[in-house]
Amino acid sequence: MLFCIQELCMSLLLVRKLFIIFFSCLGWGSQSSKVHIHHSTWLHFPGHNLRWILTFILLFVLVCEIAEGIVSDGVSDSRHLHLYMPAGMAFLAAITSVVYYHNIETSNFPKLLIALLFYWTLAFITKTIKFVKFCDNGVGFSQLRFCLTGLLVVLYGMLLAVEINVIRVRRYVFFKTPKEVKPPEDLQDLGVRFLQPFVNLLSKGTYWWMNTFIKTAHKKPIDLKTIGKLPIAMRAVTNYIRLNEAFEAQKNKRSSSPQGSRSIWRALCCAFGRPLLLSSTFRILADLLGFAGPLCISGIVHNVGKGNNTIRPQIKILGVFFISSQEFLSNAYVLAVLLFFALLLQRTFLQASYYVAIETGINLRGAIQTKIYNKIMQLSTSNMSMGEMTAGQICNLVAIDTNQLMWFFFLCPNLWAMPVQIIVGVLLLYYLLGISALIGAAVIIVLAPVQYFVATKLSQAQRSTLEYSNERLKKTNEMLRGIKLLKLYAWEHIFHSSVEETRQKEMTSLKSFALYTSISIFVHFILYDKTLMMMISADFSPSVAFASISLFHILVSPLFLLSSVVRSTVKALVSVQKLSEFLSSEEIGEEHDKSSELRSADNHSKYQAVPLKVVNRKRPAREDWNNYSSHMRRPISITEADDFCVKIANGFFTWTPEGPPALSNIDIRIPQGQLTMIVGQVGCGKSSLLLAILGEMQKISGNIFWSSHSVTLGAFLRSRKCASLAVSVWILRYLFCFRRYKAVIDACSLQPDIDILPHGDQTQIGERGINLSGGQRQRISVARALYQQTNVVFLDDPFSALDIHLSDHLMQEGILKMLREDKRTIVLVTHKLQYLPHADWIIAMKDGNIQREGTLKDIQKSETELFEHWKTLMNRQDQELEKETIIERKTVLERTNLRRTMYSREALLKDDEEDEEEVTESDDEDNLSSVLHQRAKMPWRACGKYLSAAGILLLPLLVLSQLLKHTVMVAIDYWLACWTSAAISEKAEPELKNCSHCDFNHSPYSKVFSILCCLGIVLCLVTSIAVEWTGLKVTKKLHSSLLNKIILAPMRFFETTPLGSILNRFSADCNTIDQHIPATLECLSRSTLLCVSALAVISYVTPMFLIALVPLAIMCYFIQKYFRVASRDLQQLDDSTQLPLLSHFSETVEGLTTIRAFRYEAKFRQKLLEYTDSNNIASLFLTAANRWLEVRMEYIGACVVLIAAVTSITSCLYSKLPSGLVGLGLTYALMVSNYLNWMVRNLADMEIQLGAVKRINGLLKTEAENYEGLLSSSQIPQNWPDRGEIQIQNLSVRYDSNLKPVLKHVNAHISPGQKIGICGRTGSGKSSFSLAFFRMVDTFEGRIIIDGIDIAKLPLQTLRSRLSIILQDPILFSGTIRFNLDPEKKCTDSMLWEALEIAQLKHVVKALPGGLDAIVTEGGENFSQGQRQLFCLARAFVRKTSIFIMDEATASIDMATENILQKVVMTAFADRTVVTIAHRVHTILNADLVIVMKRGVILEYDKPEVLLEQEDSVFASFVQADK
Repeated sequence: MLFCIQELCMSLLLVRKLFIIFFSCLGWGSQSSKVHIHHSTWLHFPGHNLRWILTFILLFVLVCEIAEGIVSDGVSDSRHLHLYMPAGMAFLAAITSVVYYHNIETSNFPKLLIALLFYWTLAFITKTIKFVKFCDNGVGFSQLRFCLTGLLVVLYGMLLAVEINVIRVRRYVFFKTPKEVKPPEDLQDLGVRFLQPFVNLLSKGTYWWMNTFIKTAHKKPIDLKTIGKLPIAMRAVTNYIRLNEAFEAQKNKRSSSPQGSRSIWRALCCAFGRPLLLSSTFRILADLLGFAGPLCISGIVHNVGKGNNTIRPQIKILGVFFISSQEFLSNAYVLAVLLFFALLLQRTFLQASYYVAIETGINLRGAIQTKIYNKIMQLSTSNMSMGEMTAGQICNLVAIDTNQLMWFFFLCPNLWAMPVQIIVGVLLLYYLLGISALIGAAVIIVLAPVQYFVATKLSQAQRSTLEYSNERLKKTNEMLRGIKLLKLYAWEHIFHSSVEETRQKEMTSLKSFALYTSISIFVHFILYDKTLMMMISADFSPSVAFASISLFHILVSPLFLLSSVVRSTVKALVSVQKLSEFLSSEEIGEEHDKSSELRSADNHSKYQAVPLKVVNRKRPAREDWNNYSSHMRRPISITEADDFCVKIANGFFTWTPEGPPALSNIDIRIPQGQLTMIVGQVGCGKSSLLLAILGEMQKISGNIFWSSHSVTLGAFLRSRKCASLAVSVWILRYLFCFRRYKAVIDACSLQPDIDILPHGDQTQIGERGINLSGGQRQRISVARALYQQTNVVFLDDPFSALDIHLSDHLMQEGILKMLREDKRTIVLVTHKLQYLPHADWIIAMKDGNIQREGTLKDIQKSETELFEHWKTLMNRQDQELEKETIIERKTVLERTNLRRTMYSREALLKDDEEDEEEVTESDDEDNLSSVLHQRAKMPWRACGKYLSAAGILLLPLLVLSQLLKHTVMVAIDYWLACWTSAAISEKAEPELKNCSHCDFNHSPYSKVFSILCCLGIVLCLVTSIAVEWTGLKVTKKLHSSLLNKIILAPMRFFETTPLGSILNRFSADCNTIDQHIPATLECLSRSTLLCVSALAVISYVTPMFLIALVPLAIMCYFIQKYFRVASRDLQQLDDSTQLPLLSHFSETVEGLTTIRAFRYEAKFRQKLLEYTDSNNIASLFLTAANRWLEVRMEYIGACVVLIAAVTSITSCLYSKLPSGLVGLGLTYALMVSNYLNWMVRNLADMEIQLGAVKRINGLLKTEAENYEGLLSSSQIPQNWPDRGEIQIQNLSVRYDSNLKPVLKHVNAHISPGQKIGICGRTGSGKSSFSLAFFRMVDTFEGRIIIDGIDIAKLPLQTLRSRLSIILQDPILFSGTIRFNLDPEKKCTDSMLWEALEIAQLKHVVKALPGGLDAIVTEGGENFSQGQRQLFCLARAFVRKTSIFIMDEATASIDMATENILQKVVMTAFADRTVVTIAHRVHTILNADLVIVMKRGVILEYDKPEVLLEQEDSVFASFVQADK
């Protein structure tokens, strides 16, 4: 007794001193460190994690000691405070010690740890003395107090050893020179805000460090600046290095197939296997702890059934009783506390397992994406151009397959944990139920194949849905990209039907998916009922019944998770196979020896931009890539001769190894420092020759020689395509030199265009240059090439989209002045033969061969016929070009229109993301609190619109079925509780009455139970079908409405709305509504109703629980309120950071040749790392936020279980509550613990997913074009227009009612069969003039009369189907040539061949396999730019309408082909009215009438010969400039 009192006093004294020391140091510690780091995360004391683990174990042992003392005291006749008071004080001291240690560590003042050294020493000594005294008095291992004291001796000794180790390593006392430790590098960077790797174990396990972040998110929206940067160990470059090293190791082991699937799996396991092992360990521990719930419920119900009477212990020493562990665990309150701690620990381990697995998956995804990007940089161009590998396939690899691997790694720990969980669960059921458990296990095993079958069908349905979805999106994408053509040709219905047809197939797959999902849920409920039936035949007691129910819930989870794991594994195997095929694809220069390394011999060059074939580069890459950006390039031959830059000898080049040579017998040389022009007809191989020189084509034979002074080459421009590369700012501003920058801007006439852009030269260029005109895109590409100060510049048709004035200015000021005068080597591919006199060297090509090369004089002498042909095409004498230097700036009207277009585009993007409940522009200046209030609100209106789309019948069915199903489920469990309680009572009564033949009648209970179970099965099936059916009906209705609205929207809508924004509505948003919202709605309703019913049951069983429910409900409310706001922001940030990443991949693939020619691989790789890290940090924060929520909700659930258990036990002991209801209450309390976090998670997910409904509803408000006309079909002649007479009377048009007119009071009369030419400077209204015929613009004054009918009175479909137009931008659709020419299937083959012959394409198509049925790839990429334009001409010829409009339709066609076409048009269409809008004025010299436009008005209108005779004629000046 005296010993115990001394121990109590010593503990109190120590605790008091520790508190004094702790609080006295808090103020000092907050100012002790002057280093600007995250103080609360600075971990640098040795044995840190071990100290925390030992402290947690110490706290648990001390709780057990307190409980043991209370239980021991309870069986004594008198009270003994010393049995549990010292342990309680030691518990407080342990908590104080760890808080004290944490503050000392973050303050970095280890000398204060001397107090802990003294405390652990004294604690160890006192506990050792107590343990020895127990041994002396004969207390052994059979007594629990002896075991606990021994454990405390070990723990205190280990903590003392940890403290001594800190002194040994840090030398803060007893040594003259203490060891200084610097904080981690990440923590010195205030930009790193993801602190999970650095915080202590308690904060790691509970995500306490996220509290500040979550609270801040509620006050201010989360953006990339808020979440900061990734820690170094988690960055994509770090993980890529780790993965690449693993790949290299596999390559060294297995040189035969280093990129095979098995090697990839080994590399992934080698690089990321350790974290998965840790995650699996956490998962197995969590699953094992999960079985504590059923066992504790069984013990509690069993003990309360016996009145919670603890067996009186037999051993009494020093005046107190010593109890055994069995006696200790026979107390129901002890079991309730142990259940509480088991739940806390189980949930902590489970969330830790989830986090580690997801973090590993995210790191792996970033590494694989970087690996894929590196491979893209080395891809052979032939893989892309020949359709073997499309941009879509690569984007799918990045967007889908890397995510599949990420989710596989997340589910991977289940592969090891599930067998353990199933085996232990079956053994425990056997322990509880005996042979009946084996019957239940047999039922589960029998139904397992059914589940596997359902899972397989679900996987197949998912795969077919994905295939149809991809096909639908491909068609939708083509439809949107060619929407202008579809409207002009009145083909909307064709493509609408095509998309709807694919959508119907997709809906069929979705219906299959919904059916099998319903069957899956149905099987789940059958398993539930069968398990209950199984228990009836067993020992029918409440403890066994409800413990078995809890075990069943645990056992069914892995069985249902098995299907997800199997599907994920199959998907991962397929993804790795695709990744293996991609990584094994041919790289550039593989046929050469990669070990050769060459260096530039030009030591005088100040810029290093080695051509694609040179391996070593002197241009420094970014820091992140220094360690691994060492990919070898194709070696080349270098000669010391200075008379040429590049020389090809006997070269044969092809796109595919099996295919015929695209270039044959190539023997050319390109002179050093001179202008070389490559000319030839469309499709003769001009662009291919440039790519062959750059090494982008596969060489069959021959040699390419580069001069030693030429290997510092680089700028390359491929017609318009390279302008689609959307970099953060214009790429030409790298290595910025302002003087040169201004000179380039002036040479390319870009300043007027820059002035009208919203942010000047800092304007972001959208994907494919969507916010720029064709001419602007091309001039920016040329400017980018001019800005590079390299020795060699390749330009591929840079004039195709420019009018004559811009072309001349660019030629004079850019190419001749900036490049040739600097003695740089220029290789120019062009169709503008009037520039040939400027060429120092000319290469003429024909059918993939070199027709002739030399100077213009050489060709004039040796190839007279060719020279005369050129001279005729140029329509001029052989003299130097006289340049018209007047360049008119853009009109004020055009600037205003474009500026408004840009701003309206930005406004629409912003509106697209805003909540519908938010106020209009007049309220935009409201304070931040109103904005935050809107963010915190649930989008109930969008939810109402979603549910209302289901219809009047489905919605009540959905609600009633859910309510009835959960009511029946509660009734089943309640009836079971009553049944078991009655059985136990009846069993006890015969013993009291000495009646041996009184058996309990199970029949009434079993009949009601069976009826309830059957009703539950039916309602379960009805509910799941109702949810899935609702989702299908809503998604069908929304997609159909959206497609109808979009395809009928006016052209202005597409001009002011980014294509990607519209496409996202059809892709991501429709996918969300198709597959995610129904599942989330079902999970949300199920988890919510389960939680509500569980709380109702617990409150019914123990009304005292309602008192504790209020604070818990308040906590849940605030947790979900804060979490939803942060989760929505992080989810949107995760999505928004993924889009630039995917765009970067697609743009890199499209502009790969340009990037490699410009030597910008390192810059684009660095940009990839930034995009990847931004996406990964958002994903990691989202994962941490989800874990933050789940830990708190599950801790609250554990509190619910504890309170429910304590109140139930108390009610049973003192209010005679039946033990069956105690089991029911505890079982439902465990259910709250399981489903509470799912309720909040699903609520947050639903809030995010309903954003898709809001966005689609926003587009559904778009006003459609007025397709109806005043005239009926009977009032319109069948062959109208048969003559082609056009009368334009006082016509004024505009693009929008808010914009100024683009045509003003235009009057003209075009007689039947006349050929009209329209010309004018940029922005003069030429294209608007042509669009007015189709009512594509707003005609607010005047009218157009065609063959006596005002076109404003005609239905749009009729008007547009009776006219023909050819646009400047060639648009081809994927499919056959036949489909591209005649999608309406109205023409015969002979008519199609005739059109192809007119378009000079008959020989090209006949050479293709399949002829008219030859495949056209997406966008017509398997044809050249000129050939695509010729196909568009043929498409217009097929229609054979009496009015034919050509809008700059020959911009990309060589002069020879253009001349032929002009002649054909004049002869074949002699009886048709032809309106030609031309950049090349000489193409309309033979027209009957010429219209010259300026600023929306007709400036000149007469015959061309009349206008040429007038000295002051604008048309005459155009012709002079075109010479």
